[in-house]
Amino acid sequence: MATRDPRWVLKDRPSFALIIGLVLTGICALVSFSFDVFNGAPVQFFIALMLALAPVPLLLAAVLALDRMEPEPRSNLIFAFAWGAGIAVLVAGVINSLNLHYIIDTAKLSEASARNLAATFGAPVVEETMKGLVLLGLLRFRRAELDGPTDGIIYASMVGLGFAMSENVSYYLGALSSSGVKGLAVTVVLRGVLSPLAHPLFSSMIGVAVAYAAQRRGPERTTYVLAGWTAAMILHGLWNGLASYGGFPGLVVAYLTLLVVLVVLIGVVFRDRRRIVALIQRYLPAYEPTKLVTQADIYMLSAFSRRRQARQWARAHGGKPGLRAMRDYQLAATELGLLHERAARHMVDEHTFHEEQRALLECMSTARADFPVPEMHARSVARGSPPPGYAPGAPG
Repeated sequence: MATRDPRWVLKDRPSFALIIGLVLTGICALVSFSFDVFNGAPVQFFIALMLALAPVPLLLAAVLALDRMEPEPRSNLIFAFAWGAGIAVLVAGVINSLNLHYIIDTAKLSEASARNLAATFGAPVVEETMKGLVLLGLLRFRRAELDGPTDGIIYASMVGLGFAMSENVSYYLGALSSSGVKGLAVTVVLRGVLSPLAHPLFSSMIGVAVAYAAQRRGPERTTYVLAGWTAAMILHGLWNGLASYGGFPGLVVAYLTLLVVLVVLIGVVFRDRRRIVALIQRYLPAYEPTKLVTQADIYMLSAFSRRRQARQWARAHGGKPGLRAMRDYQLAATELGLLHERAARHMVDEHTFHEEQRALLECMSTARADFPVPEMHARSVARGSPPPGYAPGAPG
């Protein structure tokens, strides 16, 4: 009987549900952009769109740079970004517009006053709820992907970047239409240069909470999620309120607040990396008798610099196939440590544990078989010593 490719456990293949989801988010994005086109000239729309897209590659690279220890499946990341850029923006935009008209009609306020009020108290609730829904979906249907707070931050940042990109199109188009090139320049600086990570930081409060909830059972999970959701809405409302009512001093306080949040989240990511390294060092030595793991491998896997050096070594001696083999080995070995943690927390049943364990070991075995072995180092490798350049400083 044919067996599945063991690489299924690395979850890098798109599912039918993902394809349907991307189609829906794409349709929503087109609908949202069509509103912008109708509200302004097509040429102005494309100018706004290009300006909104310009920083996205750099921002995505910055977020994904935090995701190198145990990279998340690309399909999940794409969907999170698409959800923010399509469904979340469209629904939030419609609800925010209705809220604005409701405030104007009932409170008899000017449009400017109503906008400030809606931005401070209404928009944070609506927008963080729409962005947070995709994180709740991960908790419900992809719980195994949330191995720690880093994963929550990564997914939240992806949905936040997608949301901010689409929202910026509307802001840039509005500024260009009402205030010309000067107004557009000011808006681009404020939103695209000085605060491009605002939405990812807001949503990261939910992301961290959802990741902690994924590691736990019982009613405390709901408490974590509600706490994160509340924190995201408060942070978002504080940002909008200070920008709306605080003038220049308010903007300074708002930016300092975001800076503090950013520093704290980076600290959370580095602490989570140390946790993953500890898991590797704790659980992988038990696999040394299989010859799939050695002390040199554990040493290599325990630091980013040594992982990178091993990939460089594999590419130098084995080209792209060697590099792919090393990447697969590093990812499978890291996932193996995380699988043991999930089992220890009773997050997976015994059957699932053994099925994924077997697949990960097969991945590691296949990857090791494809490792390049330079002829000059074949003898030392046969004795179990790492070849020069693979993991310098590792025990021989």
